[in-house]
Amino acid sequence: MRHSTIEALILSLLMINLHGAAAVTHSLKYFYTASSGVTNFPEFVTVGLVDDVEMVHYDSNTKRAEPKQDWMSRVTADGPQYWQRETGKFMGAQQVYKADIEILKQRFNQTGGVHIVQRMVGCEWDDETNEVKGYDQFGYDGEDFISFDLKTETWIAPRQQAVITKHKWDNDRAWIAQDTNYFTHICPEWVKKYVNYGRSSLMRTELPSVSLLQKTSSSPVSCHATGFYPDRATLFWRKDGEELHEDVDLGEILPNHDGSFQMSADLDLSSVPAEDWRRYDCVFQLSGVEEDIVTRLDKAVIRTNEEKPADMTFIIIAAVALLALVIIAVGGVMLYRNRNRKAKCPPTSDNSSELSEQLNPASKC
Repeated sequence: MRHSTIEALILSLLMINLHGAAAVTHSLKYFYTASSGVTNFPEFVTVGLVDDVEMVHYDSNTKRAEPKQDWMSRVTADGPQYWQRETGKFMGAQQVYKADIEILKQRFNQTGGVHIVQRMVGCEWDDETNEVKGYDQFGYDGEDFISFDLKTETWIAPRQQAVITKHKWDNDRAWIAQDTNYFTHICPEWVKKYVNYGRSSLMRTELPSVSLLQKTSSSPVSCHATGFYPDRATLFWRKDGEELHEDVDLGEILPNHDGSFQMSADLDLSSVPAEDWRRYDCVFQLSGVEEDIVTRLDKAVIRTNEEKPADMTFIIIAAVALLALVIIAVGGVMLYRNRNRKAKCPPTSDNSSELSEQLNPASKC
């Protein structure tokens, strides 16, 4: 497995989002990633996210838990030993997960190669209903391995190699009680703390800029919204006020470099007459914002990479005019040189002119 594939696999897990959640739902997630056989990549990484915003990072190279948001500096006011405690916890996990990889390699009859163990653990808390949902999921080499069911307080093993782990963990009632307490009490309390620390950032709303894009005149029209926050948003096409599902390709919500998000929805108009385009519009909805952003489909406002005929005509005319100027300029220079040659150089016979040029290559005549 190539290095780029490994990074894509890890990032795909880190970007798990619950886009359908209500605006009053907050989450805390920790992603643990242990790997073997991956060059130029830490063998262990931990990332913590609040409302899908990274707030803490640890890896086996730095061996230190570090804040990823400015507002995380406030956590030491309530717990001066917070960063030392988190560092110790992640260092301990690093050793455990390193051993786990070796155990799983034996389970799957593997020796060398690239292998990855991943874990996502955390909770969601609804600040209106106070409802709490917890999750603890393990994956191996990109596939589900085992997960915890909080309702039944048992482990679910989708793969045969995980059954032995399920039986062992199901029988460890002390650990199950500890996990249940974490999901129902400890985790929600930390969610409240983190949201309070970063309220000005986490609770903000930013509306996007919405554009209509099209690669060529025969390509689908893309409604592209970028710069919005939070990521709890929807984007869809309508016809005569009714939401469309056919001929629509909805893209994923993706992060921007500045912490905001972007998404797009493509509409195939290949079978739609030009006169019916006015019946379509694109609608963007952001959680917590009552007013929608509606963009009517209008060919005049679509941004495209395709050259317009008028533009090409202008380019051709400009090129012809430029060529004519060059020809005129070159002709003028040649005429000027010929006149100077006649004025300054002595006349020669037709028979001697070629020989004279050969013997006197530096001559100006």
